[in-house]
Amino acid sequence: MPSVAEKSSSVDLLASQFPVTLPIPTPTTNSSLLSIKDVQREEDLLRNPSSFRAWWTAIHTTKEAFNAQLKAERRTNVPNEAATLLGPLATPLARHSLQCLTYLYEAAIAQFPGSFKLWKSYLQMRMSYVLGRQVIKKRAGGRKKLPEMKDALEEEKEDLESWEDGLDGVVGWGEWRSLIATYERALMWLPKLPRLWLMYSSVFFHPMCPSLISHTHARRTFDRALRTLPPSLHSRIWVRYLLWAETKGGSTTVSVYRRYLAVDPSVTEHYTSILLSPADSVPRPLEAAKLLLSLARKASRGEYVSPEGKSPYQLLGDFLDIVERFSDDVGFDVDATIESNDANAKIDAEAARTDAQPTSMDGQLVRTDGPSGPVGAGGIYDEDEDPLSPRKLNIEHIVHKDGLEVYKDQAGRLWTGLATYWIKRGEFDRAISTFEAGIATVLTIRDFTQIFDAYAEFCESLINAMMESLENPEEEEEEEDENTKETEQEMDIKMKEFEALIDRRPFLVNDVLLRRNPNDVQEWEKRVALWGEDDEKVADTYTKALETINPRKATANLHRLYVNFAKFYEEGGSSGSAEPDLDSARNILEKATKINFKAVEDLADIWCEWSEMELRHENYDEAVRVMQRAAAIPKNTKINYHDHSLPVQARLFKSLKLWSFYVDLEESIGTVESTKAGASKLEQAHDLFEQVLEKFLLKSCKPLFLMYGQLEEDYGLAKRAMSIYERATQVVADENKFEMYTIYIAKATANYGLPATRPIFERALEVLPDKQTAEMCLRFAALERKLGEIDRARAIYAHASQFCDPRVNPKFWLEWNSFEIETGSEDTFREMLRIKRSVQAQFNTEASYLAAQTLSAKQNGTAEQSSAVQPADPMAAAEQQARGPAFVAAKKTALPRADEDQASSAPDLAPQQADNDDEIHISDEED
Repeated sequence: MPSVAEKSSSVDLLASQFPVTLPIPTPTTNSSLLSIKDVQREEDLLRNPSSFRAWWTAIHTTKEAFNAQLKAERRTNVPNEAATLLGPLATPLARHSLQCLTYLYEAAIAQFPGSFKLWKSYLQMRMSYVLGRQVIKKRAGGRKKLPEMKDALEEEKEDLESWEDGLDGVVGWGEWRSLIATYERALMWLPKLPRLWLMYSSVFFHPMCPSLISHTHARRTFDRALRTLPPSLHSRIWVRYLLWAETKGGSTTVSVYRRYLAVDPSVTEHYTSILLSPADSVPRPLEAAKLLLSLARKASRGEYVSPEGKSPYQLLGDFLDIVERFSDDVGFDVDATIESNDANAKIDAEAARTDAQPTSMDGQLVRTDGPSGPVGAGGIYDEDEDPLSPRKLNIEHIVHKDGLEVYKDQAGRLWTGLATYWIKRGEFDRAISTFEAGIATVLTIRDFTQIFDAYAEFCESLINAMMESLENPEEEEEEEDENTKETEQEMDIKMKEFEALIDRRPFLVNDVLLRRNPNDVQEWEKRVALWGEDDEKVADTYTKALETINPRKATANLHRLYVNFAKFYEEGGSSGSAEPDLDSARNILEKATKINFKAVEDLADIWCEWSEMELRHENYDEAVRVMQRAAAIPKNTKINYHDHSLPVQARLFKSLKLWSFYVDLEESIGTVESTKAGASKLEQAHDLFEQVLEKFLLKSCKPLFLMYGQLEEDYGLAKRAMSIYERATQVVADENKFEMYTIYIAKATANYGLPATRPIFERALEVLPDKQTAEMCLRFAALERKLGEIDRARAIYAHASQFCDPRVNPKFWLEWNSFEIETGSEDTFREMLRIKRSVQAQFNTEASYLAAQTLSAKQNGTAEQSSAVQPADPMAAAEQQARGPAFVAAKKTALPRADEDQASSAPDLAPQQADNDDEIHISDEED
């Protein structure tokens, strides 16, 4: 095995062979560059030194010849170690070919120093001998023309050049330096070509590149490229610059990325991931946290759009993830947090008292403190967003201000993140207070469950840690005994706290639901049930519920809350062990009677329950007095029971439930006089209405019948009210009968149901005019459809069809058509179409006759003349006189158009035959 000295001498021996291209080889310094075969080439080039084609042909001919020789040569005599270190220049032939090609390229460049084609070919040849053979990568699809920096970094990382068998940077240091010098000369001639700069930068990514070149020199080269090229081409350089900075890590990565972020903040999220997991340096969580906090605030203001598609809340969530992972490096401790919270509270209070004054002449806010760096909303410097500032963050203030105040629907994640931060710092008491504060403020069950589960898990882990410490003591015996006792006592306390937390869960869930909707009566009832037999807590809960609930916004059965509260005092508490307190129960019900409930029936229930309570305690007179107060009739009785603009107290006297209970009460315990008093008033009203109807013109008494029927509905019997409406349909004027039947049908439906309206419909069809009969038939058919009597509905449609002209009343036929489509068959549909054609033919003939009479009346000028028009045919006139207008032959089967000129139609009717005095009139009764 060779010694270290032998290895050092062998490396020095190999390094002594380089550089082979510095100084630039020429035939005068190296006689082996030219042979007898090259004389003709040299003579041709000397004769045509300005011919680019001649130089290009000579270079490529020589290159192909050397490539063929290198492929044929086998490096069997070269040791493996030397071959690994020297790479493409391991053999003398390779070094000789590099010198010959360098001589030719340098001679050509001396003639054409501004040729990019020549420089590019020369540099690629030099790179192939120093960097090794380039690996060609296959790429699927095309590249975006102007990609975002995030996409450009990913694409460039995939397309970055790679090589095989390069020259070692230590052994071939001279040759590496010669290559760099060549690039510098090329850039001196062609400084504005970005492709040349990119080729130059690819050298710095080679794994064997000497550190003197790949570090400081590379950074200065990238900076020179940015200063030299126009700004429109900077993005191509920045992609390579950022990738190179990522490979170097440490302060180099930070300084380069900071420079780029000042121009384009779109890669900030990518930069934060680099700061948290650097390749070869310590993480920088504080800078990453401040950058993400700044992005989250800008995104919430609409000043930043994440290239990764993250929302402002997701950016804030990434900030919380950093806070949880690096709690000691990012945030304040407890004392600093409390001090900062007090200072922020003073600032907020001062800002609330005084309006902010502009600090510039133009009225815009400017940054007034701090070094140059990012500014927050309004242009004011915010140290929390400055990544260069070493000051840590007040996590509590940030979570409350930027999280809980903005994202109220994500309170669970924010509270648990803040508590986790304190747990990671070892501040368990602060974490517990954070959990408690979160549970006491969240508004949704989802957030509560998230916080409570994290809280319970923390308590369990804390108890498990204490149990493990008791099982595995690591201290001496005396100290162990003392610490064991303290740990046991503390564990007992934590166990009791954990059990109390589990027991509190139903109450905490109820608190959440009541915070979300304090007017939820059912949740207040559940709250009362949770207290069980704790009378003091139950009474406090009822009192708080009645003080909190807004009656107009409350959920259903608010009145039951008052009733149950009164029963609580009436029954002597939840357990019944206390003395009944009727006075308190009466006070509660008295207050309930003054509440403007949503429904009149709720208030009626209160009065009825109050009266029933008095009955249960045998206070019969008091029960009657309560109902007398409730049923007191006001002076103005013309009040609509369904008028919700009026308070329920004003509409209570029209409550059927209240009067029914009152009547039952009077019948049960009242005197004969009190029972008959209400009946006598109703009988007087009956007599008064009957007298008016007898003396009044019956055809004009529709309002009286409606009032009479309403009286019976409110205070009498429904059967008697129906008989009144039946009388009204028989005696009112014809023009009011349809409306009266409509009211009668509605009242019968409300009192007896839909089937009871069939005889009413049938009587209506017998007495109503044709037009109104059709409308009533439609309603009758709709009733039968609701009852499932399809055949009866079809028969009603068929009956009504004789009154409905398809051209005048298309609504009827459309409804019948839809009815047959939904419920009928092909046969019934054909029958409907047959009836429609028959009715249309009937109306066509009758319409022609009526149209003729109408036009004749217009021609003669008066309605009397139109009625005196006689048909041209005497026999037709006889038929008309005997039977009246019936079937007449029509020349037209359609109604005349409204816009027809009277003159065009008048000649058809104008010629009238003179009356024949001698004509014989034959009666229809004769044979």
